[in-house]
Amino acid sequence: MARRKKGSHGWVYFLWGMNGIVIVGLLSAFAFYVTNQRTFAANGSVETSPFNPTRELPPTSYFLPTLTPNPNYTPPVFETSTAFILENGPRPTIIGFSLAGRPIELYTFGAGEREYLIVAGIHGGYEWNTIALANELITHINEHPEVIATDATLYIIRNMNPDGEARAHGVDGRVNNNGVDLNRNFPAENWTAEWDRDGCWIYRPTTGGLYAGSEPETRTVMSFIKAHKIEAMISYHSAALGVFPGGVPWEEPSKRLAKALSKVTRYPYPPFDTGCEYTGTLADWAVENGVGAAVDMELRTHSNTDFDENLKALKVLLSFMP
Repeated sequence: MARRKKGSHGWVYFLWGMNGIVIVGLLSAFAFYVTNQRTFAANGSVETSPFNPTRELPPTSYFLPTLTPNPNYTPPVFETSTAFILENGPRPTIIGFSLAGRPIELYTFGAGEREYLIVAGIHGGYEWNTIALANELITHINEHPEVIATDATLYIIRNMNPDGEARAHGVDGRVNNNGVDLNRNFPAENWTAEWDRDGCWIYRPTTGGLYAGSEPETRTVMSFIKAHKIEAMISYHSAALGVFPGGVPWEEPSKRLAKALSKVTRYPYPPFDTGCEYTGTLADWAVENGVGAAVDMELRTHSNTDFDENLKALKVLLSFMP
């Protein structure tokens, strides 16, 4: 019988031990990365896109994280051309980038201490007329700067979901490129990834995100709001349900703003109740994080901007004190 060499097991144990250390290290690094991402989301940190344009995504294709998980997924990057150009007016500030690398643009009017905010296009191409309304308001204010009082500043984020708007003007354009409904992705206290679809929008699969604040578009807006003292804001939607105050339950300043807006626009308040439970919305998160009053306001249809009514709404917004 051949004799076993003395100490031959030692090298085996050593190599297995090294393998174990490497595996533990990788798992620890992954756990740290996930925790870091959630912390960034909670703090409203902004991710920018350093990439160059490479390829196009099929127009109705997007990634649904909770239905088809793919940790190795790399988002495509697109040309970042600007569809709206204001002639002889201020250039927009780019405050962040979409998942696909498209810029999220901010227009600023006035320089007063009282700050107000309008957000359009959170549901992209499904509610494209909110983006068209923002463009009309930007053009009008540029031509009539006296609309903004000397003690006020108005910010307009004209298209929060540029990837959805580029994908389609219709149901396929509602979500971002991760298949997330951005108006359910904000880390409000009632955020949830899934919800009872009874009475809610059901035309395509969607989620509230892998976690609250998981999307770069959401974090861009969060970071901007946290950097300013916003007196009041309107998040535009379509169509027809009315004016929804922020807060769970609705907060009093937001209810006052909703009533004042309803009075001049004739949009319903209280809004129509379809039985849908709204979770993780921008308006709810905003009032939880220092915005004086916030509403989701729905245009009457998916095709018209209701420009005249919303000029009156702009006047109400700019004079509102929480």
